[in-house]
Amino acid sequence: MGLISVLAAAAASWAFGAVWYMALARPWMAASGVAVGADGKPANSSNPMPFVVSLACAVLVAGMMRHNFALSGVDTVGKGLVSGLGIGLFLATPWIATNYAFAGRPARLTLIDGGYATIGCAIMGLVLTLL
Repeated sequence: MGLISVLAAAAASWAFGAVWYMALARPWMAASGVAVGADGKPANSSNPMPFVVSLACAVLVAGMMRHNFALSGVDTVGKGLVSGLGIGLFLATPWIATNYAFAGRPARLTLIDGGYATIGCAIMGLVLTLL
């Protein structure tokens, strides 16, 4: 049962990321400095590796989140949502902000990527406690 909940949580967060980045594609590309092709899409959009890596990372995050939830007694939907939100907002996003600050990346990129980390972790926490 644990593996199924981890995979479902990872898939839910990953799917949210697809919607998030489709909606914010133009501002994200501008802020990140990703090379854009003549079609207006990222130049590497045909490369499947970023998608594979992001899904594998989502599985790792969901797995560790499930482990921490079990150790901490996070066992209800409300606790899962709030704990996931906290992990995204107070662990993942500050780490992203630190890396981007040293790299001189725009604050807008921090907001876009940190927003995904925050909401994506909240979704993971929710799904982990639903199953």
